[in-house]
Amino acid sequence: MSSRRSAALFISAPASGQGKTTVTAALARYHASRGRTVQVFKTGPDFLDPMILQRASGRPVYQLDLWMGGEAHCQRLLYEAAGTAELILIEGVMGLYDGTPSSADLARLFGVPVLAVIDAQAMAQTFGAIAYGLARYSPGLPFHGVLANRVAGEGHARLAQEGMPAELRFLGGLVRQAGIELPDRHLGLVQAEEIVDLEQRLAASASALQGTGLESLPPVIELSAPEDESAPLEALLTGVRIAVARDRAFAFLYPANLDLLRAMGAELVFFSPLADADLPSADSVYLPGGYPELHLAQLGANRALAQSLRRHVDAEKPVYAECGGMLYLLESLTDAQGIRATLAGILPGHAQLHARLQAIGYQSAPLAGGALRGHAFHHSTISTPLVPSAHTESSRGSSKGEAIYRHKRLVATYFHGYFPSNPRAAAQLFHPDLRD
Repeated sequence: MSSRRSAALFISAPASGQGKTTVTAALARYHASRGRTVQVFKTGPDFLDPMILQRASGRPVYQLDLWMGGEAHCQRLLYEAAGTAELILIEGVMGLYDGTPSSADLARLFGVPVLAVIDAQAMAQTFGAIAYGLARYSPGLPFHGVLANRVAGEGHARLAQEGMPAELRFLGGLVRQAGIELPDRHLGLVQAEEIVDLEQRLAASASALQGTGLESLPPVIELSAPEDESAPLEALLTGVRIAVARDRAFAFLYPANLDLLRAMGAELVFFSPLADADLPSADSVYLPGGYPELHLAQLGANRALAQSLRRHVDAEKPVYAECGGMLYLLESLTDAQGIRATLAGILPGHAQLHARLQAIGYQSAPLAGGALRGHAFHHSTISTPLVPSAHTESSRGSSKGEAIYRHKRLVATYFHGYFPSNPRAAAQLFHPDLRD
């Protein structure tokens, strides 16, 4: 079996909000600025953290998710990364042991040493108890060490270290400073291109690592190619031209999804619902999620693009619209401040943004080509006379998932699909002749 070697580190924490993304971005920028090739992965269904991490590393950031992609897919991604990268960084999701499978499961499966980032605000020696629990809760977990984040100063860092068991590695403390924190909003971090001083923040966070135990490369691990390679990918989309919406309003795109469409033979062309007056010439359209609620006036004013989309739908050409893409196709959207805008009007109905989260979790969508795995995460609800053609299923089997609406060749849903989980099902969403 073929294998490759690379330095690797899995950045996790006891919970969300501890500073995992800030630390992962700091590590990526620190080593990339020293001429090292750094490949970053993100665990869990996240679009926003990878935007920051891509800017920090200079390379596209892929999901490494055992539930959405499967073990062989994750193993292939790691093996390929080890062929080009001197350092592989994996940012976990939520807490180290949260979810099924968890970040700990992924780290253990591939032998990636874990760095635990712990927010040390409002604690001192108790820091060591939390570190001990993370390191010892699951026997066999490869554990690299612990970083105290947001300490008040050197004295505070020493107090945190005093509580550490002698057998655990304390890698230092990062002093709390506004200049390295990453701003957020209702769906998570602010998109990278919206943070005007992101480069300064990344440089400052990288500099903050100096004097910690993270300046040197982490341990080198061996990563093997999958033993049971799947059948060669079918060129199901040869000759199909897909127009993909991509701008500040519609940016929730997995690189692996786009890679898969290209690998199946599709030609991808990109357009902006914010700026373009017409669709590019295409056989099908992909409207991903994003933040349409932040651009209501501009989207509503672009009637030419809405009419171009309507002509595409009326011509019985495929459209796949996820979450924010689906909201854009409705008659209107009202944001959390009560501002309502008229949108494309291709689907009957209205959407309302809420302050509280309305749905979150892994989902599986029943399609003609089989089940497509992915997730849902949204703060809005919709009111529509359309009757769902189907519903996604929760990974936990606890409740009915998201509605899947069909109108001519248009498929619209809150569900975000991860296309590598079922290439044939993904292809059927876009091929003019593969009807389901």
